[in-house]
Amino acid sequence: MKILISNDDGVHAIGISTLANELAKIAEVMVIAPDRNRSGASNSLSIQVPVRVQQLPNGYYSVTGTPTDCVHLAVTGLLQTDFDMVVSGINAGANLGDDILYSGTVAAATEGGILGIPSIAFSLSGKDPQKHYDTAAAVAVQIIERLKKAPLPHGTILNVNVPDIKLEEIQGFELTRLGKRHPAQPAIKAMDPRGYPVYWIGAAGLEEDAGLGTDFYAIKENKVSVTPIQLDMTNYTAFEKLKTWVSGLMQCKK
Repeated sequence: MKILISNDDGVHAIGISTLANELAKIAEVMVIAPDRNRSGASNSLSIQVPVRVQQLPNGYYSVTGTPTDCVHLAVTGLLQTDFDMVVSGINAGANLGDDILYSGTVAAATEGGILGIPSIAFSLSGKDPQKHYDTAAAVAVQIIERLKKAPLPHGTILNVNVPDIKLEEIQGFELTRLGKRHPAQPAIKAMDPRGYPVYWIGAAGLEEDAGLGTDFYAIKENKVSVTPIQLDMTNYTAFEKLKTWVSGLMQCKK
């Protein structure tokens, strides 16, 4: 089994090395990741500037681009390898609910999905996770071993969040849906040393939909949250209502 590993925290992050070392026990792994922290990069692809790639002494590939760039380059010719799976992480912090829209960790996995490869994103929940990357890595091994026997449905990507606790304290695995946050906090205005205004993007909003069945709730219960997501963002439930709405637009044409 050949696994491509990437992340958004950067090629030197402890999460990616912990993940790679553990997965190397069950598969052939190759690591390609941004040369610096690219958290919040979402699915951005560098199309206006060239991307440089450097292989580091430990064999990892460092890329002057986004997580999406990394996976795209690796799969479309850089590494000349057919991968069986793309695994992203382990992210330093949770990717719950609306977070996945901004997350570079999830974006690396979705790029794998776009390119037709089964993909998983792993995140270690907590405001400042530093202790239990080994727990998330052990969870990753268990999930991947399970997927060998029971592959994902076509077009499905897994977003997995792991509590930042010891492995023996994990209370199980739970299949969850994405929760939802309140709107983000306001941007913070400041002044640079030359007197020009600069802005810090506000922190993520607090939990809004975080009840039973959500990824937020599972983490609070010290369970591993496993959320299946997909690339098709079409809102099929709105079709019936919008049929009349769209036909009204057509009638306005003269």
